[in-house]
Amino acid sequence: MKPLSPSGPAGSALRALREYPRRAPLTLAYVCVLLAGHAWLGHGLSAGRAAGVLGYVSTNLDNLRDHPLSALAGSALFFDGTLTDVASPGFVGTFITLGLGVCCFLARAEYRWGKRRAVAVFLGGHVAATLLTAVVIVVALRYGWYPAAVRESLDFGISYGAQTVLAAGTAALPRWGRPPWAAFVLAWPLGGAEWSGPLPDFTTVGHLTAAVIGFALLAVPALGRRRVRGARASSAAGAAGPGPGPGPGRYAG
Repeated sequence: MKPLSPSGPAGSALRALREYPRRAPLTLAYVCVLLAGHAWLGHGLSAGRAAGVLGYVSTNLDNLRDHPLSALAGSALFFDGTLTDVASPGFVGTFITLGLGVCCFLARAEYRWGKRRAVAVFLGGHVAATLLTAVVIVVALRYGWYPAAVRESLDFGISYGAQTVLAAGTAALPRWGRPPWAAFVLAWPLGGAEWSGPLPDFTTVGHLTAAVIGFALLAVPALGRRRVRGARASSAAGAAGPGPGPGPGRYAG
């Protein structure tokens, strides 16, 4: 006899964990890379060398001018926060960006939209929000709203991409849950914002920009369609009769 599986929320959580590697293998691999990078910085390198690595991958104005591709790519390999100091604001940010954004919503996007679309949303949000924030920083420096030191500030991590996925994933929620979730996505970056003149700090600007990008993507028709999987794809191909039909990698409305 098969052992009885737990029912209720505990059973649903266990089933989700068992199916996670199959449903979101790319997200799982990415989470492993992020955790390995975090451990490498915290335990494999000296404090000075770790600071040097983060300084190189930081997407500040100086790095975006000198080595933009390396900064943008390298920044997405680390997360800014803590996994152990649960009472700190950094842990809250890690829970939202790594826990909810990547582990949950990026995984859901990979399963719902497919790997290529999920990656496009995440990396598109990461890059676009970073570059648009850089434009805001340039304008703010011109008007004296930000100090000159912001040009070389430490700014790295997955949070802009995660914020984009959190916003774009609103469509996957029940209708009654979408307005409060959208409000949360927009509100949480403002919790610790520091204002300089008419603008909050540039990281808050980046998170809000990423959220707007994610909400704007809800209007993209391709993100309103689910992947055709397994038997559904086979039955669709059979119903279409002979001739070219949708393969397992194609999408349907």
